[in-house]
Amino acid sequence: MTGGAAGTASSPAIERLDVHAFTVPTDGPDGLEQDATLTWDSTTMVLVQAHAAGMTGLGYTYADASAAVLVESQLAPAVSGADALSPASAWAAMTARIRNAGRPGAGAMAVSAVDIALWDLRAKLAGAPLFRTLPAFHDHLPVYGSGGFTNYPVDRLVRQLTGWVDQGIDQVKLKTSRHPERDPGRLSAVRAAIGDGPRLFTDANGGLRGKQALEWAHRFRGEWDVTWLEEPVSSADFVGLRTVREAGPPGLDVAAGEYGFVLRDFTNLVEHRAVDCLQADVTRCGGVTGLIQVAGLAVGHDLDLSAHCAPAASAHAFCAVYRPRHLEYFHDHVRVERLAFDGLPALRDGALWPDPGRPGLGLAVRWADLEPYRVHGRRP
Repeated sequence: MTGGAAGTASSPAIERLDVHAFTVPTDGPDGLEQDATLTWDSTTMVLVQAHAAGMTGLGYTYADASAAVLVESQLAPAVSGADALSPASAWAAMTARIRNAGRPGAGAMAVSAVDIALWDLRAKLAGAPLFRTLPAFHDHLPVYGSGGFTNYPVDRLVRQLTGWVDQGIDQVKLKTSRHPERDPGRLSAVRAAIGDGPRLFTDANGGLRGKQALEWAHRFRGEWDVTWLEEPVSSADFVGLRTVREAGPPGLDVAAGEYGFVLRDFTNLVEHRAVDCLQADVTRCGGVTGLIQVAGLAVGHDLDLSAHCAPAASAHAFCAVYRPRHLEYFHDHVRVERLAFDGLPALRDGALWPDPGRPGLGLAVRWADLEPYRVHGRRP
């Protein structure tokens, strides 16, 4: 066995992993969605099943389908025979195994999918919901509606954001900075439509530079009462992020971290004092095991931690975060997860509530609905 601690007579062993991938087209104009730095036409979910003692754990990430091959070639051998009640030891074996294959990027996303599956399996073996098997500080997470793509016509943009407000979500986000000259009209239309009460967020996706980002930070806050500016510059530009954070207007929080894959990515952000609020994506940062490490780093530096996307998994995992800010209720992932799963956390009072009566993540895969989108693996 090459994995973590072996199963024992009283602790079942991981028997195998099954891996699937599904690519779902977007519903944007002309089949496309855009932010400041990327255009895409689909979202791919890599889904992992972990089996032990007659139970099946479920995990997933949003990545290229090549991550599914990485799970099969590198991670399945690392966890085969490992203790199903010790996901953290399996996580250590997986991260060691992919040293030469590459830990950041697709490697971290593949590990995340397997790690989530192993935590789901552990919770199911215990007969408890995942968030109850973690050191949970919370039983729900406030969300913000996220989408507002830069290629949306203004009427669709307004309809999407007001739709979230009508659902009781009092904080909403739009993408900006692909065509900065168009943003004032987009922001004004949204602010007029949602009114003065809901909080308005913006996400530049690293599309601005230097003093341009600082200028827009002041405009966002002063003209449209924006309170959250995500990645005004590249998340690798620690000096630029810190400059906007320190020289920007009071009441506007600068955020980054969604592209953190290994712990050092997050350490770099906090050591450079680059953010007011740190972000992490449980499907990118090493799964639940990796997230717990990031959460400790955040609280040790007096920072809140915001959940990036993947709402079905994040709703459970971030209950174990001592200082969660909110959870990104991202349009693409909400669509895919509604297609993929029954048993999703309930959206109520502007928050996601994991079901305390369903074991693990509480998810049941809708195989028949997913099958037309399959790009890897075979239906069970």
